[in-house]
Amino acid sequence: MRGKPVRRRWWWRRRSNPLLRRDDVVEAWIVLVVWVVVAVGGTVSGLLTAHAADEVFARQRAERRPVRAVLLSDLSKTTSTARPSDEKAVAKVRWTAPDGSARTGRTLVDAGLRPGTRLVVWQDPRGALVTAPPNTTKAGVEAGVLGAFAGLAVTGAVHAVGALARWRLDRRRIDAWGREWDLIGSQWGHRTG
Repeated sequence: MRGKPVRRRWWWRRRSNPLLRRDDVVEAWIVLVVWVVVAVGGTVSGLLTAHAADEVFARQRAERRPVRAVLLSDLSKTTSTARPSDEKAVAKVRWTAPDGSARTGRTLVDAGLRPGTRLVVWQDPRGALVTAPPNTTKAGVEAGVLGAFAGLAVTGAVHAVGALARWRLDRRRIDAWGREWDLIGSQWGHRTG
């Protein structure tokens, strides 16, 4: 003789467990919410950060312009034979701003150059010295790295909040077990120790 068919609940397998406590259900929901927020929130924050960084780099490439400058500092004494030739030094340079005025300022240039050397520096629309904008490849890589870090930061923060909530639930369960033990343990007649 066959009994009633067992109805399975695939989406929540612990639902019919008679030993299931309210805290267990809360913990299961916390874990579910943490994973959903990690998957969705981490992805969205990473993509938004990468997109914003890419826009900033594109704006830098559009606004910054190279300009010819003349080196005013003597850097020939700063190079030694022990140092590599790609070493940089801060030096004073003179260039012409977009409004036609002559400007001087300090920027990073190759070490070992003599005064009067012509070089290329980058300026913003106001004529202030700035660093060279990253090319599209470097900008894409940097935007991707920034997006990955943003996604990982969201993931770490969400995991920390979830871990704290689960720790609080564990503390509450342990306290409840202690209270129950105090009630039940005193009813037992024989104690050891």
